[in-house]
Amino acid sequence: MLHKIKKPILFILCLAMLLPVCLPAEADGFTASVHTLRIGLYSGSTKNFTSANLQNVSGLGYGYELGYFDSSREFVSIGVKITDKNAITVVIDQNVAWDKESRAFSTDLSAGTDILGCYHIRLKEAFSSYEDALKKAEELDTELCKFIKYLNGDYYVMLGQFWASKDVKNAMDALNIDAVQIDSGTEKTVTIVETGKTTPLFEYDCGASSSLAVRPVVSEGVKAQTHHRGYKYYGDFSFVRGASGNITVINYVDIEDYVKGLVPYEMSASWPREALKAQAVCARSYAISSLNKHRNEGFDICNTAECQVYYGTGRANENSNLAVEETAGEYLTYNGALCQTNYYSHNGGASESCENVWGQKIPYLTGVIDPYEKSVESIISQYHWTVTFTGEALGKKLQSKGYDCADVKKFEILEFTETGNVLRIRFTDSKGKKFTFSKRDCATVLGLRSQRYTINGAVPALNTYYINPTSESVSGLDGLYAVSSGSTDRLSSVSLYAISGKGEIAKLGGETSAELTGDSFVITGSGWGHNVGMSQWGAYSMAKNYNKTYKEILAFYYQGTEVVYSVCPKKNG
Repeated sequence: MLHKIKKPILFILCLAMLLPVCLPAEADGFTASVHTLRIGLYSGSTKNFTSANLQNVSGLGYGYELGYFDSSREFVSIGVKITDKNAITVVIDQNVAWDKESRAFSTDLSAGTDILGCYHIRLKEAFSSYEDALKKAEELDTELCKFIKYLNGDYYVMLGQFWASKDVKNAMDALNIDAVQIDSGTEKTVTIVETGKTTPLFEYDCGASSSLAVRPVVSEGVKAQTHHRGYKYYGDFSFVRGASGNITVINYVDIEDYVKGLVPYEMSASWPREALKAQAVCARSYAISSLNKHRNEGFDICNTAECQVYYGTGRANENSNLAVEETAGEYLTYNGALCQTNYYSHNGGASESCENVWGQKIPYLTGVIDPYEKSVESIISQYHWTVTFTGEALGKKLQSKGYDCADVKKFEILEFTETGNVLRIRFTDSKGKKFTFSKRDCATVLGLRSQRYTINGAVPALNTYYINPTSESVSGLDGLYAVSSGSTDRLSSVSLYAISGKGEIAKLGGETSAELTGDSFVITGSGWGHNVGMSQWGAYSMAKNYNKTYKEILAFYYQGTEVVYSVCPKKNG
């Protein structure tokens, strides 16, 4: 692929003889599919999470209402309120010990001296309401602890907590009650206790049909916030026991409250508001476009960088909250359809087309040369970076990923993208075996911060176009136009071809290859992230140093898109 054509150019062509002009669609109206999101705070499939603590933030709620969420994401109360406790723990129904240091339960019974047993006495009589079951429990003359279990839609009276079934049998004999049985729960049962205590307050088990939901109780006009593992969250909570038996904690939260709890963790809350507003629109759009990404774990998206970083209200301030409120209900669309709004920290000078990273061509996720980061690169940590590998270390890198590679003796960059990022690389080991990688693997196989790097000082050519005479040139496509029959269109794609004076057709743009042979390889690069979509530091610079609005920021990084309001948003769907 050529990057410079020095012969006189007769005229410029695109693949279809004329570049299509991508204009924003008319605002036909976009409707968000849901209003309540399910955010996985901790997943039982990846963490040994046996218990979860909740505590209402002082002055913003007290006590809890229990229920479950239906298929429409609506909270359904089961008529149970815990009004005398403000700090509760949901724990798996197994023999567990309370660890005071970690403030969590453990299946390792040596972790603490306070043991919560999973064996109980259950009265066989089923009640249709919590109040009726509670009344029956109060009538029983016993020193054993009493609590209610919600089991497949009915309420049962439960007595005691024991470590073994034989202990339950002895207690049953002492009670002299005929209609009782041993209950040790199932792999879906969860128990609620007061945090730090081992006396059950309530149990819930509806098998796979539903899971316990907890809603903080608040006074009228107050918006609850709840502490969970050091963070504060809006919304409600669901506790799902998956195939592993561990607890997955899911935050059911209004989408606007979610974005308020995300923006100050993806950007600093002190950043220019227009940058924060761009982030808010991206976050909202990404969430709705990624619904059910973690379907198998029972939630939509996680709260880490795998999806979007979300840790609640702790870092929010007036500036970040206003950025969300001023863009409330706004989404990014392309031709009327919701956009996939990928973003990252910084790109080192150019974003990248989605197809050159993940293989999928998406018209609005097209790489652009980014002039805005330059003005702030001095305040970005590790904006430029250098990594040195020995041939032995590179060989072991590949071995760790399953490749039968000896010490690497040659490292080649075979191709750069049209915005200067690495597209294909090849390693040759001491036995002559070759290993080729492309797209995102060019960074991940080496554990690099981005695909924007080089070796041996090679600098990729960045679209320099020569115009008659050859002494005149332009860089990039800004201000260039193509003429077709009867019309003139501005160039907006790098898929351009030219006919030289010899009548040869060649693609403009091109790249410079690079290679390094030896026992040591120095890689120099810039940027951090996948480089697809919006640069967060680029947005910061555009807002602070160039007075760009959030819509201008989004239009630059997601070309051909527009910001629209979700008309008549569904409460839940």
